[in-house]
Amino acid sequence: MTVRNRIRTVLTLAAIAMAILALPATTASNGNAASSTVEHLKVHGIFRSNMVLQRDKPIKVWGWAPTGQEVKVSFGELSATGKAVGDSGRWEVVFAPQVANAIGQNLVIKAGDAVIKMEDILIGDVWVMNGQSNMAFGLRAVYQGHFEASMAHLPLLRHIRINSGAESENIETDLADKFINNKDTDKNWKVVTPEVAMDMGAIGYVFGSRIQRSLQIPVGIIDNGRGGASMESLVPRHKFAEHPMAAEYLKWVDKRHSEFNEEAFLKAEMERWVVADKKWKQQVADDRTKGVTRKRRQPRNPSGNIRTWSVPGRSPSDAASCYNGMFGVFKSLNIKGVAFHQGYNNAMMNTSCNPKFYRLLMKLMVEGWREDFNDSKLPVAVIGFCAGGRAQTRLNFEEQGFSTAAYIREAQRLGLADLNDPEHTAFIPSYDQKIPQLHTKKKKALGIRTARWALKTVYGMKDISWESAKVVSAVPEGDKLLLTFDKVVFPDDMGSELEGFSIADKSGIHYLAQAVVKSVKDKELKNKQILVSSPLVQEPVSVRYAWARSPMGNLKVEGKPWQPLHSFRTDDADFPAEVKHSDPDGKKKNYEAIKAMKSQASVALKVRLAGVAEPK
Repeated sequence: MTVRNRIRTVLTLAAIAMAILALPATTASNGNAASSTVEHLKVHGIFRSNMVLQRDKPIKVWGWAPTGQEVKVSFGELSATGKAVGDSGRWEVVFAPQVANAIGQNLVIKAGDAVIKMEDILIGDVWVMNGQSNMAFGLRAVYQGHFEASMAHLPLLRHIRINSGAESENIETDLADKFINNKDTDKNWKVVTPEVAMDMGAIGYVFGSRIQRSLQIPVGIIDNGRGGASMESLVPRHKFAEHPMAAEYLKWVDKRHSEFNEEAFLKAEMERWVVADKKWKQQVADDRTKGVTRKRRQPRNPSGNIRTWSVPGRSPSDAASCYNGMFGVFKSLNIKGVAFHQGYNNAMMNTSCNPKFYRLLMKLMVEGWREDFNDSKLPVAVIGFCAGGRAQTRLNFEEQGFSTAAYIREAQRLGLADLNDPEHTAFIPSYDQKIPQLHTKKKKALGIRTARWALKTVYGMKDISWESAKVVSAVPEGDKLLLTFDKVVFPDDMGSELEGFSIADKSGIHYLAQAVVKSVKDKELKNKQILVSSPLVQEPVSVRYAWARSPMGNLKVEGKPWQPLHSFRTDDADFPAEVKHSDPDGKKKNYEAIKAMKSQASVALKVRLAGVAEPK
């Protein structure tokens, strides 16, 4: 990953081991924000041949030209005229909403003698696949990927990818070719074929292919997930001003950015390399003298490029950086909706795990999307943090039950619920798709679940099933807790023991619990009530379900395998390791809190396996 204006590091041969020459400074901008006077006609980089434009909403086309120049735009039989205005020479035209159209049309832009022509443009629905690497993860790398791609003869499904590296500390206004479709020389939207499908994000392909085949209209998929992106980087910048906690965080990011000196950074990087290279050469020489054959990795000579990770404010860990250059950059384009999948970078056991802050950011993010894309009811599906790593079992239940991931999943669901818009939003659980890796290969189920939600709720297909459920009450019943749900919940095989529950008394220590469906005469309550208990907990006060990174938990809403009951808890205990980004002692506080939580979980496991509760 590099900054836009590459920095060339110049060292004289004579001084390479002794001194570092001064390095030229670089611009802090992506260099793709058309902010200065332009000398030629340009259209925004999202507009390319083979694209899909959003149906039933105004079609806005915009770009830049020499200030004062008249710009004529035609789309099929439609035509409009705009004028380049302001220092940047920005122009735009707006066509009236159009119905879906599977017949390719040309988009032609003229200004003076300059002409830009784009071909085979369709009208349908445009969906954005946003988040981090588990959303960007390609179809070729997942289970059933080749099988899915073999059926991808879908001329009405179109795709474009916005690359990592486009993130920016600035609110960008344009997309350069180098940030489109990875290293492919074809920078147009792609007509989906088996070959194209393999390079799509797996969730985006599965979702888009189902939607397109169901609706039989053109569908466009914009993949802009960024590997390693933290939640903070995905929120529109203007939203941070709306809450004191977020405003304080943004101030901290901006301070770090203002203090960062790229010249000094590169100089220090080169100095470190000189020392490391000298040591490596000495080691190689010593090996040769001793007659030893040993493969030693040579330190990499800095190229003068700076990875975005290294620049405060531009890093995909920092405020709005990914949104600035990868999503908000095309915010004048109308879209149908967004599917979002993220979580890993905010569930790490360090100062990045801040569930309360994450919950706030989730709400601000969706609100910001809706404001920027001028749709107060923009449909949004949040696919819950995926399950990877060591799976929870009866033999490690309490230890694995200590989980930053569980808190982040909860923050995702509650942050979305804080919008109070269940008609246009959905939290889609994914924890049941377990695999012991960072990037779970079980993406197909997630794409299908998201498509089911969209087809039922967004498109109104009543025969498609998609439901969620929630706990409506948790009350003591002797030495048990009685949970009542608003929907029927039971394992999809209808016969398994209920798994994934833990229970605690006022101590807050949760133990593996037994859970059974309560037998009731009232048909309205059948399979809606569950009794939870443990011989180690005599006076229960709280229950948790599927509360781990890769948790046990086999309940399904209405017993349907594609509708896992989301993880939940009935307590509201704070996550004690949550610290502010700006806290200079944050890492130490976090480490101590995490250590204490791990220790408590380890003791709880030993107590339960021994079968005797600790004395109160």
